[in-house]
Amino acid sequence: MANTPQAKKRIRRNQRRAEVNGARVGRIRTFVKRVEAALAAGDKTAAAAALAEAQPELARGVARGVLHRNTASRKFSRLTKRIAGLA
Repeated sequence: MANTPQAKKRIRRNQRRAEVNGARVGRIRTFVKRVEAALAAGDKTAAAAALAEAQPELARGVARGVLHRNTASRKFSRLTKRIAGLA
């Protein structure tokens, strides 16, 4: 348990940041799921459009520090490859 006022404040701040960061990660996950749903349906144009919306969200996650740069790059690359593989 935190004893000093500063340690108590850090706990409060960390809880607030965790909520905000969790919402950001959830938003990214939602956009990626939209791409995956379009891929599962076999709709290449919808998947490409969803990926165009997801890419800025991934970049924003990197900029905000909730997603590692390589993780975002890997997700985008794998989704792009799956879209290109649709006949």
